[in-house]
Amino acid sequence: MSRTARILSYCLIAASLGLLPSSALSKTAKQLFSAKSTPSKLAPEPMGSYAKGCLAGAEQLPETAPGWQAMRLSRNRNWGHPTAIRFIERLSVEVQEVGWPGLYIGDISQPRGGPMRSGHRSHQMGLDIDIWLKKPSGKKLSRKARERISSDVVVSGTAVNSKWTREHHEVLKKAAKDPIVARIFVNSAIKQQLCWAEPKNTDRSWLRKIRPWYGHDAHFHVRLTCPAGALYCENQAPIPAGDGCDATLAWWFSDEARNPKPKPGAKKKKKRGPIRMADLPLACEAVLKK
Repeated sequence: MSRTARILSYCLIAASLGLLPSSALSKTAKQLFSAKSTPSKLAPEPMGSYAKGCLAGAEQLPETAPGWQAMRLSRNRNWGHPTAIRFIERLSVEVQEVGWPGLYIGDISQPRGGPMRSGHRSHQMGLDIDIWLKKPSGKKLSRKARERISSDVVVSGTAVNSKWTREHHEVLKKAAKDPIVARIFVNSAIKQQLCWAEPKNTDRSWLRKIRPWYGHDAHFHVRLTCPAGALYCENQAPIPAGDGCDATLAWWFSDEARNPKPKPGAKKKKKRGPIRMADLPLACEAVLKK
């Protein structure tokens, strides 16, 4: 079955099962999706966008493997599109080449994707992965320990601190060089350190994928491109040309960025309301029902 036919079948499934009951329609999308503890019985398909979407046929990342441990298991967010699971498998092997025994994996997605009850605006299609900036100890952690311990904050003020190592640099480099990675979000101080430390006479093209964003001082957020043929998956706008080690990075250390204030006379930004099912692709109803 082609992907177009598959998406059409999802819409037909949703139609044949009828509209969501009125009791469900009164709820926000995050209430509906966070209530699902298992994946849909549909073929893998990311639908919508990173911040307004859902995931059919999610694959669960095993809680423990030789190269990774999934953290905060009580959240049940160790689900992703198969391409995300394969990426974690690859990266967990590659980081061992630079001295890390594996990875601590944070949130990926809920069993059916969609908006989360708390913590993220994105992570809705199973193509976003949070990876801790804490070097794993190499020993297997108990479920209780995975709830209790936290990642290392590697930034203090506007610079990386003593917890930052060259190994962090190499782990991020390995991740960014994977061809299916679209972006990696990090604290601006981390991006700055990477720009300073990567030699000028080497291939610095991977730095282009490293994007500064608020927070991300204890984990990095990997965003994957839509899989080939995923017709209802919307990629983010292309990254600007260059390595990003320029004026666009300098802005993050300006007063405007660090202490944002509304301009005189500017209209007050409207607060974003909760995402409703009507905001998501129609096929997401089938993901909830099937």
